[in-house]
This record gives sequence, structure tokens and C-alpha cells, in this order.
Amino acid sequence: MAADNTLLVELGCEELPPEALAPLADALASGLRQGLIEADISFGEIHPHATPRRLAVTITHLADRQPDRDIERLGPAVSAAFDAEGQPTRAATGFARSLGLEVDQLSHIESDKGLRLGHRFTQAGEMTAALLPAMVRSAVDSLPVPKRMRWGASRVEFSRPVHWLVLLYGNDVIDAEVLGVKADRFTRGHRFHHPDPIELAHADDYLARLESPGRVIADLPRRRNMILEQVRAEAALLDATAVVDEALLDEVTGLVEWPVALTGRFDERFLEVPAECLISSMKGNQKYFHLLGDNDQLLPAFITIANLESHDPQQVIEGNERVIRPRLADAAFFFETDRKQRLDERFEALEQVVFQQQLGTLADKTRRVTELAATIAEQSGLDIEQSRRAAHLAKCDLVTEMVLEFPELQGIMGAHYARFDGEPEAVARALHQQYLPRFAGDEIPEQGPALAVALADRLDTLTGIFGIGQKPSGTRDPFALRRAAIGVLSILIGARLDLDLRQLLSAAAHRHAVIEHPEQVVEEVLDYMLDRFRAWADSEGMATETYLAVRARPVTRPFDFERRLRAVHLFTHRPEAQALAAANKRVANILARQSDDIPDAIDASRLVDDAERALFEALEGRQQETAPLIEAQQYQQALDSLAGLKEPVDTFFDQVMVMSDDEALRRNRLALLARLQALFLAVADISLLDVS
Repeated sequence: MAADNTLLVELGCEELPPEALAPLADALASGLRQGLIEADISFGEIHPHATPRRLAVTITHLADRQPDRDIERLGPAVSAAFDAEGQPTRAATGFARSLGLEVDQLSHIESDKGLRLGHRFTQAGEMTAALLPAMVRSAVDSLPVPKRMRWGASRVEFSRPVHWLVLLYGNDVIDAEVLGVKADRFTRGHRFHHPDPIELAHADDYLARLESPGRVIADLPRRRNMILEQVRAEAALLDATAVVDEALLDEVTGLVEWPVALTGRFDERFLEVPAECLISSMKGNQKYFHLLGDNDQLLPAFITIANLESHDPQQVIEGNERVIRPRLADAAFFFETDRKQRLDERFEALEQVVFQQQLGTLADKTRRVTELAATIAEQSGLDIEQSRRAAHLAKCDLVTEMVLEFPELQGIMGAHYARFDGEPEAVARALHQQYLPRFAGDEIPEQGPALAVALADRLDTLTGIFGIGQKPSGTRDPFALRRAAIGVLSILIGARLDLDLRQLLSAAAHRHAVIEHPEQVVEEVLDYMLDRFRAWADSEGMATETYLAVRARPVTRPFDFERRLRAVHLFTHRPEAQALAAANKRVANILARQSDDIPDAIDASRLVDDAERALFEALEGRQQETAPLIEAQQYQQALDSLAGLKEPVDTFFDQVMVMSDDEALRRNRLALLARLQALFLAVADISLLDVS
């Protein structure tokens, strides 16, 4: 068997779920990698491959055996291994027997515990071929298959029935059986183009032989790129733009082995239906890519990816057109049916939809959110009545035929129906944008009632779920409270709404009749939400200590919190930061040890040293300079000013004994340090910074 060769593992089965392909292939590669590492077998690169009918891994430059290992086994101390007559004791004979040796074959070995009876030998490494079967079985058994099945009379379980196994090391078949299938060198080509077995002479031939004659592109990234290029080429023929959703592209890649892009059309009359409805039907039901023309208008055409190269592609296109026609007709029917009833007339139906058993129906939630949205609008200078109206209508589209069929259209259809009903444009936009941001980095709602509704909806959910004791723990977050919290913070910061989060949460919590201790809930939710800033700071490249320095202060306005974070982060890069952080830490320690109250005022007549007079004057000047800056939330400029205190602070600690035996001097100097600390605490507790 050739050394340092390529290994191929291919598990052939019936069509796997498309969303499972990449995770399963990666997991198989990871399992084999871990097995090789544990066995101390060297290897080169590991490449996972996947199609609907196979999971495969190729591993280059795989060593043909483990390296030899020098082994040392230590037994009893020599003094305990022999009796007074020099005869082996039971300890010695037992140790020798465990090694399959005689006592006189053992050595005396010096160890950290003295002279011991022992044996040194070289253990030959095992052949890789002998280790691979168990290694492959272990990797396959560990695959994250969510729902396993049995087939035939076999007791074997896997995601789908398994029909073949290729296990090649170079040009040699590894003798193994996995999931009831014996390994050989025969893979399978495309189900229709080349259903016959394909013999592989060598593991390196895998991808090429599958492509020709097999008509299978097993490399998943390459297949994905082929689809993307074909879709764009088809769109270019129509002078159109193909909208390629990444998730849809991944799903289609998992559905085909030999992708062929084809363009079909549908009746223009369907364009009277909102484009989002048609797009959802094309994407969700048929996995089609839609096309946009001039002014980003939806075109009556689509691109589908066939899993074969037909001799009569027009027949395939017409088949897809026949399939999509009734789907679009259903969308048109839902749309026309929904328009027969005004959006506000659907509110009554929300009384029958449970939001959460203890928190009531969607109608109950809507009433709470409506009042909270009005409160937020009033505090933010937004239109109160439009905010009320938008909140009242926000969930009404959830009971429309269109949204019941296509849940991803919630909010979108509400906006369309609101416009048809003659609602103000700002109200319609609010219905569409109430769910923004949907994920980290997503856009936030526009200025207007959309902001009030988006905030009120999330705050109601957060306080309600916390209030009934179902706050998230670890990875369990069924009500997506983490996302809701981040959404609130993103909106308040992005829209520059300097609102007090504690006040907002209190207004929300007191509207839940089931919450017995609303103020306690407010504090729990407040802590939970402000803790989200830790991850945000990390994503912005800020040190954890920067977050902790701001978190230590009673800052409950997220917009203000974010400005402080950025200011402290910039301050940490100043040359004075290290010395001032250390000085503040020293000040905090000194003041924390004082049992008596520290005077609020500094008695200038008791400043006897030049260094303490200089510090006092510097503090007086900086306080006058920074007070208006802090009032204006110009924290960076305030810290830049306070950075100028480094020299008088250093000189003070070098020349002045704070804890003087003279009580009056001591208390005055403590007041001076308290003033220094207070200046920085107006922004953050920089004593917590680690700027070493």
C-alpha cells in the first residue's frame, strides 16, 4: 500500500434534506479529522463534498501508519521488588506478568520517585488501513442527524437509506462495513444521466470521474458558483437582474447534482398582485429566482434550476410554467379575498389568537402596545395619533389569508392593505417596518410612528415574558428576547432617541395585569438589556473593561450609554490613559477604606503643599470646562480635557502623603481625591480599565 496517499470516504444514499447537506458533510470531515488526530496519523488537507445523494470526504497526504512510539512502563520500587535474599517479590512478578515478561527481563530505571523496576520498549505504529474502519464508523455515528430512519429489514438507522460506500486509500479498497454496507470502489453517477456504477481506480479520480461520465458536480461550493453564474447569464439574456437570495441559493444547491438554469414566464395579469406575494410563492413553493427589470419592477419571468440536461428544455420550462400558474393564482385569490375586508375590521379576530397563555390574546397585546406606543411617541416628539393607529393595526394582517399562507409576509401585507384602506402613508410604513431590525446589522425603522410601534411591541414582550418567569437561560430563548432586546437598543441608538430605558420598561410592565411586582421585573429586564452592550462592544473591537467602566455607572439611556462607550474606547488609546486609570484605581481603593464620611467641600486654606494646591486648581479648572461638555453628552471632549490631569495627579501622589496624621489635612486630601474621582465618574469608572 502506497504511503502518504489520498483517502476517499463516500456514503451514498437516497436524497438528503438540502439544508442538511453542508452541516453533515462538514461534520463527517470534522469527525474524521478528530479521529486522525487522536490516532496520531498525519494528513494534509481535508475536503468535504456533498450532493443530494452522497456525503463524501477526501483527505490528502494521509500517512499509511502511525509513528512508532517509545514506551516506558514503571513498576514497584526496586527496594520493594526483591526480598532480603534477592528473590523477586509478588509485586515484581505481578508487574512482569502484566507485561508478558520475566523479572530478569526488566530494567532498573531512575525516576522522580527513586529507583524503580521498569521496562522500555518501542511500540510499532498500527497501519492506517487497520484503524480506518472504526474511525469512519465513529465519524458516521456522530453525525448530527436530527431524525433517523430504518429501511428494509435492517436495524441500521440513518437520515436516509444508504445504498453504497466507497472507502479508498490511494488505489486500495479499505475492508470495512458502515451502516450495513460493505465498502468498495464503485460510486454512482447522476440518477438519470448515468445511473450505472462508476469504478474508481484511485481516490484522486473521485471528482473528475463523477463529473464525467457521472454528470455529478460533487464539490458543493463549485456547484453553488455554477448555479449563480448560470442564473446571472439567463437574466442577462432578458436584460434583467436576477435577485439571488443567499438562503435560496444554498437550498437549490442542495437539491441538484447537475444544475441547468432555465427561464420560464407567467401571465402578466398576476403582476396586479403585490410583488412580494408572487416572490414568496415562487421562492417558497418552487425555489425559483425572480427577475427585476427597469426601476426594479418585477418581471413576469423566473429562473429555475433543473437537475438534468434535457434534450427538450422547452418541455421542462413549460412544465415549470404549468406548476407555477396555480400557485400564483392562489396568491391572487388570497389577495382579492383579503381586500374585501378592511384591515381595522380584522381586529376582532385577534381576540381568538393567543399570544401567550398568561399574557392573553393578540388583541390584549395590541391594546397594551397601542398605549405604550402613544407614550413613546409623546416622549420622542412623534405623531401620537398616527402611532396609536399604527399600533392598533399592527397585528391585523396576521389573520389575513395571504399571511396565513405566507407568514414571511407579515407586516408587508399589512402595509399594502392599509394603503388600499386609505390609511396615512406613515401608518402603512409603520406596519411594514414594525419588525425591523430583524437581525444584527439590519436597518431600523424610519423616523415616525414606525419607531414607536417597533419599540412598544418589543418592550411589551420583554416585560411580559420576564414577568411570568420565562426569561431566557443559556441557549433557550423561545420568545427571541435576546433579539428583541438588541432590537430596542439598535433603534434607540440608531434613531438617536435619548429615552430612559427604565422609564420605558416601567410603562410597559405596569400595563401587564399578571405581573405582581412590576418594578422588580423592570430591574431584571433593564439589567438583561444593558448586558447586551457587552457583545456589542466586543463586535466594535472594544475591550470588555471599556464596557464594564460604563456599566458601573447608573446610565439607563442606551443612546447615552453608547456615546460613553465610544468616548471611553477612544480614551484608552491616549498616552495618559494608563496612568490615569491606575490613579483612579488607587483613589477608589483609598476612598473605599474610609469608614467616616468624606467632606463634600475642599477647604482651600488647608492645602499646604504645592502639589495639592496645583491639583486643586487643576480640578477646579477641569470641572468648569467639562461640566457643560458632559451636559451636552460630549464625552470624548470631556475625557480629552480630563487627560490633562495626568501631570498634577502624578505629582500629587509622588509628593503628598494622603493619610496624614493630622486629621484635618487627611480629610481635606480625601475630599480632593473624591473630587478627582467624581470628575471621571461623570463619564465612566475608568479605574476598571486595563490599559497596561
